[in-house]
Formats: sequence, structure tokens, C-alpha cells
Amino acid sequence: MAVDSSARPSLTLSGKPMSSPLQDIRTLSRQMVGHFVENVVPCGTLPGDAITGDVTAITRVCLEFAISMLDGKDIPTKLQRLQDAAAGWAREGVPIDTIHHSIHEGFKMGLDLVVSGASIKDYDNLVVGAKAVLEMLDQITSAISVAYVRELRSVVSEHHTAVHTLTSALLGGHSTSTMARECGIAIADSYAVVAVAIPPHREEHNPAVDSQVVARRKLRRVQAELATRCGNNALSLLSVDGGTVLVPSATFDSAELDALITQLSHAAQVGITATMIDAAPAQIPDAADQAHELLDMVQRLQAVPGMYRFDELALEYQLTRPGPGREYLGSLLDPLDAHPELLETLQRHIANNLNRQRTARVLHVHTNTVDYRLKRIGQLTGFDPSQPSGLWYLRSALVARTYRA
Repeated sequence: MAVDSSARPSLTLSGKPMSSPLQDIRTLSRQMVGHFVENVVPCGTLPGDAITGDVTAITRVCLEFAISMLDGKDIPTKLQRLQDAAAGWAREGVPIDTIHHSIHEGFKMGLDLVVSGASIKDYDNLVVGAKAVLEMLDQITSAISVAYVRELRSVVSEHHTAVHTLTSALLGGHSTSTMARECGIAIADSYAVVAVAIPPHREEHNPAVDSQVVARRKLRRVQAELATRCGNNALSLLSVDGGTVLVPSATFDSAELDALITQLSHAAQVGITATMIDAAPAQIPDAADQAHELLDMVQRLQAVPGMYRFDELALEYQLTRPGPGREYLGSLLDPLDAHPELLETLQRHIANNLNRQRTARVLHVHTNTVDYRLKRIGQLTGFDPSQPSGLWYLRSALVARTYRA
């Protein structure tokens, strides 16, 4: 940070340099640090070596900075020392609010000392001195904030790259022990391997806005929500239209995992669809493939957004395997080829868990129309969707049909 180092007058109170009460830097810095530990709650939680080392050293630098400004001396080197320290604090995870709170507490103590011997005759100098204090705080907080944020971005970028590499290694079936140590992330005994589909946000179709910006903002909201709910436990490879998330099995139970997908949907402002397979680390590559095959099937069925598990879809999944059974089932809906509205009604009705009212709303028709179409489907195919056996064949046929060549 560039600082004006031009000469400025030395400030006085009662004929003495205004900086006089601050000159015993060693003693005063010790007293200030003791005050921080006792009165600034976050400071009391810092490791002892941080308090006796960095905190004490930087308190001295701030005092030297204040004395230099009050005496009209050059100060850029002291600001650089503060920036170097702030970068270190960012990397070590010292909260920035703790840093700023401690600095303000130190300034209050120093100001009390400076004005304690002032009289009414020093009014004009006190006004100038108050302005100098504000200038000091402005320069110190600005220098520290810039350096802290710059370093924090670097740390976050490094961590993101390391986590990305670790996640890719798990999904690729490669050795991860070294990378896990570098990331500081323990490999769990078991993971919920979650395949995620994120549909376009409505604004992505708005020609008046930049669709790429809308999509990236949607993705950032999902990533932020995932970090809020899971911390560093969840590993993810996500793009604007979905991807894979690895959640340690011990982190969430079944209901909580369902809730997580709901929370991610709220953050994305779109309905997210996900499928999940439990797997040990060595099984993750195969589990991910299977989870995405399940997700593809759920999307082909136009199922409502939410979480779907293999045990809920095992039969439908098996129907997607190549063979004469799949071909036969896929042909059962051929009579509906000439009636696309009937095929759409069947798809929507099954996707809506057989809710006639919801299907009618989606299709913008009356519920009686839905009933008529379902009856007509039964007449044309020979399978009554109002009967469990008929519905089973029709649902199976829908699954198989989407995989026909």
C-alpha cells in the first residue's frame, strides 16, 4: 500500500510531544496484550505462542506506527510489517474480527494515555491528534484487510485445488492417502455417493441477461450451502448442471441426507434431483457410475426433484439392462405412438406419484380429462393404470422404452 511519507509536523500536548506516553513500547505492549487476553474474548482462545509471539510483536509495531505518525516520521516499512503479519494470520486461521477488535482496543488504551495530561489549552492540538488517530486506524485496518483477504483467497484457492484433486482421485480409484494428508481431510470409512442433477435456473432462459453469469451464481449458491451444511466433510465435483458429491456416511442419516438435497434446491432456486449409493472408498468409482446411471433413469422418467436411492429403484434399474425383456417391455407402449398426449399423461402421472390433481395442474387440464386419458391408455395397451399389475407393466414399459435404440 502506498503511503504519503511527506514530512508532517510533530504533534504536542502541554509543550511535550503527544507521543511521550507511548515511548515505553516494551512495557506498554505487555500491558496491552494482557488487556487483550482478559477482555477480547477471541484473543484468550489463541495459542500461548501466538500471544507471546505474533500478537505482542504486532502490538509493538502498531505502537511504533502511532509514535511515528504523531512525530511526523516516515511509516511505510511499519505498514509492510503489518501486512506480512496479516498474511500469516490468514494462513493460520486467526479470525480477522479478532485482529481488528484487538487493534481498536489498543488504540483506545493508547488514546487514554495520550490525552490523560491534556488541558483546555490543548484543544486545537487534540482535534488534530484525533484526526491523526483516525488516519492511523484507516491505514492500519486497510493495510491489514487487504493483505489478509489476498492471502485468504490464495489459501482457499490452494485448498479448493487440493480437494478437487482428492475428489477426482477417489472417483478415479487412485491412491489418496498422500493427498488426504496434504488437504488435512481424513478419508471416511464409507461414503454416500450422490449423483446430482441441477436444472437451469429460469433466468438462464431470459435473453435479457447473461445466462452464464446466472448459471455460475446458481452453482456458487449450491457450493456455499454445501459448505455450510457439511463443512469440509463433503467432497464434490460440481458444474452448473450437476456432478458428484461424496458425503461421509456418518455425517447424515437418511432423513438428513434428504433434507440436504432440499436445502441445496432452495439455495439453487431450482429443484435438484439426486440419486445415492453407499460405498467404501475403494468402491466409489463403481458406485458413482451406478449412481449416475440411476440419475439418468430418474430423469428419463421425469420424476419429481428429490433424493432417490438404489433400493427404491432396483427393479427399474434392472429393466434398463440390455436384453429381450427390455425390448419386449419397451414395445408395450407402441400403441400410444399415435397419441402423444396419452403418453405424456402417463409419464406425468407416474412422475407425480399417481396424484391426479398435480398431474392435471402440470398438463393444464381438468382432472376428469386425466381420468379419461388413463382409461384410454388401458384400452389401447391392455394394461389398466388404475390396477397395481397394469401400473407395474406400464411403469416398466416407460423405463424400458427410454433405453430402446
